[in-house]
Amino acid sequence: MEKIPLAVAVITKDEEENIGACLQSVVWAAQIVVVDSGSTDKTLEIAAQYNCEIYQEEWRGFGAQKQSAIDKCAMPWILLLDADERVPAETAAAIKKIVLSGDNKDAGFSFPRKNFFQGRWIKHAGWWPDRIVRLFRNKTGRMTEASVHEAVAVTGTVGKIDFPLEHFTESRLNKIIRKIDKYSSLGAAEAFKQGKNASLAGALLRAIFTFHQDYLLRLGILDGMPGLTLAVTDAVNKFFKYAKLNELHRNNRDGRP
Repeated sequence: MEKIPLAVAVITKDEEENIGACLQSVVWAAQIVVVDSGSTDKTLEIAAQYNCEIYQEEWRGFGAQKQSAIDKCAMPWILLLDADERVPAETAAAIKKIVLSGDNKDAGFSFPRKNFFQGRWIKHAGWWPDRIVRLFRNKTGRMTEASVHEAVAVTGTVGKIDFPLEHFTESRLNKIIRKIDKYSSLGAAEAFKQGKNASLAGALLRAIFTFHQDYLLRLGILDGMPGLTLAVTDAVNKFFKYAKLNELHRNNRDGRP
């Protein structure tokens, strides 16, 4: 298969269920960089089958870890992917056209993202088109410093690709609960750093509003039971983020770690 001058950057930890399909969708890229933070499953064994450049580094946070992968890319163009994302054939064709064209002046490109949850494409509650910047010229894009909900910031104009990336988000409830605990802690720490505060009553009101917004105002109800589950988990995450923020301030006042 002819390779194009594109580097794909991926970070991993225990992604054996996802990494094969992710890498298979970009086998046409000249360079694939995988930065792993301590996988104990078959992630690295699977990645090695795709002739990836594999680096093992300690976890430093989402933004810093992804930036480390980006820094190792040597091609003129970089595509940043999560391990649970895929590049469909029509999207691959659009990327190849951009990378191989000498006429394009944009520094980066955004994609719509099709998010799948519990086997269903989620089309409401802000989950579609969920446009994100993932393709950019080398040296023009860097990760933001946010510890959660990090993004690529591009210096220059950003064009739009109308073909989507596919994202198969975690659907198992036991793992979603662990993810909520992790992300709410990161979000609380970020808000604390910014000088924000919250009461427990405020945390509850934010959670109620989030559910109402996702499920009713943004029509998550039209996504069936997966839509209901997502609205509930989003609300729970919101509650614990601000409840943990309140706890951080209380511990800070009491001199506790």
